[in-house]
Amino acid sequence: MFRSKISGLGFYVPENVVTNDDLSKIMETSDEWIQERTGIQERRHIIRGQDTTTSMGVKAAKIAIERAEIATDEIDFIVFATISPDYYFPGAGVELQKELGLKTIGALDIRNQCSGFIYALSVADQFIKTGMYKNILVVASEVQSLGLDMTTRGRSVSVIFGDGAGAVILTRSDDASGILSTHLHSEGEHAKELAVLAPGMGGRWVTDILADKNPDDESYFPYMNGQFVFKHAVVRFSEVINEGLQANDLQVSDINMLIPHQANLRISQFIQKKFGLRDDQVFNNIQKYGNTTAASIPIALTEAWENGKIKKGDTLVLAAFGSGFTWASAIIKW
Repeated sequence: MFRSKISGLGFYVPENVVTNDDLSKIMETSDEWIQERTGIQERRHIIRGQDTTTSMGVKAAKIAIERAEIATDEIDFIVFATISPDYYFPGAGVELQKELGLKTIGALDIRNQCSGFIYALSVADQFIKTGMYKNILVVASEVQSLGLDMTTRGRSVSVIFGDGAGAVILTRSDDASGILSTHLHSEGEHAKELAVLAPGMGGRWVTDILADKNPDDESYFPYMNGQFVFKHAVVRFSEVINEGLQANDLQVSDINMLIPHQANLRISQFIQKKFGLRDDQVFNNIQKYGNTTAASIPIALTEAWENGKIKKGDTLVLAAFGSGFTWASAIIKW
């Protein structure tokens, strides 16, 4: 059986920096309030007309392709993770294929929220392991800023999220490095604890919203039961990390770098303490970018690699938890 390894990686974030102080000018909040609860100091928001989910994905992908040292016509398949596509449908995968000028290869859209990148990585890994494809472009890109309630009413959610994109090239390998295993889970029982309920066929559809234009309708803004999500996140993070370690006969001491989904710095710190990891064994950048949903792990992975914090032979653990609820992990030998 083949193994897949990351041969190139890249990320892109918009130039527009939005600080906590900036948010305090449009809603009742403060830098102290936000940092105490989330650890976030600033995030990036797109400027309309300059960036989109697809355009950011393209920029991240071009960097990953160049670093992988392959030509675009060597890419066999696209997996695109996002919950914020440019259109309700079609998905962003086909837009990426067009903008990169790729052959008429397949494009698969993954909608698993904050766990989206690991789900996408797992799908791509299976295609390569079976020998079906050799080089797969995996992209995660999110524009959250345009869908947030940027008022005091929505501050508990809106201060958390940012925009950005990350991408990797997954390539067939026959050496010992690469993805060792991936582990995926879901629990739909708690779907409404972190969700956007409209528009959707099960709730209010676009035509309903346009018909009444009710300014008090919150169903099309993100809702999050913060404490409930936090309690479940720390449990599921721990479980899925341990699952990955056990599947590969590894111990916590074997972890060179843990890159958690950048949901909340307090969650990452809780997990770090629970596993007894040093600061240099966990990479966090939520302070600068906020929670970029599916894009957070590839952005963090790329930045950690660029900063020399990941070296050949290192054992990496990627872990995510998010809306759905969904959670996932990946164990990688770099």
